[in-house]
Amino acid sequence: MNIIKTKIIQCAALATLALSPLALEAKTINLAFTQTMDSQYGAAALAFKSELEKRSNHEFEVDLKPAGALGGEREVVESLQLGIIEMTISSTGPLGNFDKDVYLFDFPYVFESYGHAHRVLDSDIGKGILNGLSDHQIKGLAWGENGFRQLTYNGSPILKPEDLKGGKIRTMENWVHLATFNALGASPIPMSWTEVFTALQQGTIDGQENPINLAVTSKLYEVQKQASMTQHLYSPAVIALSQNYWEGLNSDEKKWFQESADIASDVMRKSRAKLESEAFDELTKRGMAIHKVDIAPFVKATEEVRHSLATEMGFTEKLAEIKAMK
Repeated sequence: MNIIKTKIIQCAALATLALSPLALEAKTINLAFTQTMDSQYGAAALAFKSELEKRSNHEFEVDLKPAGALGGEREVVESLQLGIIEMTISSTGPLGNFDKDVYLFDFPYVFESYGHAHRVLDSDIGKGILNGLSDHQIKGLAWGENGFRQLTYNGSPILKPEDLKGGKIRTMENWVHLATFNALGASPIPMSWTEVFTALQQGTIDGQENPINLAVTSKLYEVQKQASMTQHLYSPAVIALSQNYWEGLNSDEKKWFQESADIASDVMRKSRAKLESEAFDELTKRGMAIHKVDIAPFVKATEEVRHSLATEMGFTEKLAEIKAMK
């Protein structure tokens, strides 16, 4: 009888321990990104948080760190590689510094439409480049989306490449983007996104290039009065996890993370479309002049950039495959 009582007490103690706050403490994931919560990045981050917490029964909790709270994109990606930050949503801008294959999607005028871009990103080409990030301690979970990049600036309208001559245009810290704007005659200045608003305000730079909805969510209309729809680059984004963190997950946990990222990717694309469609009216209302542009001269001006970089980086065949998917 005493033995039975002892066993019952031991089982009760174990049950109490299992239900203790320490045993039930959730694993916290820091998800850092540079855009604001009302951007498509914020929408994707919220979707990922909701899905992962639901799938894991709150075994994992996601702590969102928007608006550059943990640093610029390059800093965050480097912290991801070191395992200091668990997760990010990042543009491809800094990723090409670690994996040159990412630059393939940063070439000017490679994609003709959003449908074309999505077909490529969801193809074996896109999946292969995403998976290749693992060699650099970055687990690419899914492709997100920034969108086609446009110009905002102060001064005379930019309607042809010659209008960019000498203009100080902020670009991402990406040498393909730098080569593109050099070919267009501008003076590109690589800069972390967290520094851009102040640089525009102070006149350190004349303009910047980004998907047009970012001009709304980041209130660029306060410091920029012109916008030109050049569509010079399509900009994907990557929903990424620290490779070290990924390798520490079991098979069920990996499935939760992957499924949550896939849903976040879809939400991000839909959010981008909604924000972009609303941006034109909002920017006009805020006093920004929006100019439609004949992109043919811009395509011609950047032809040598596409050709020389594809040859130099070994992308000629893949570039042909991408063109065939239009």
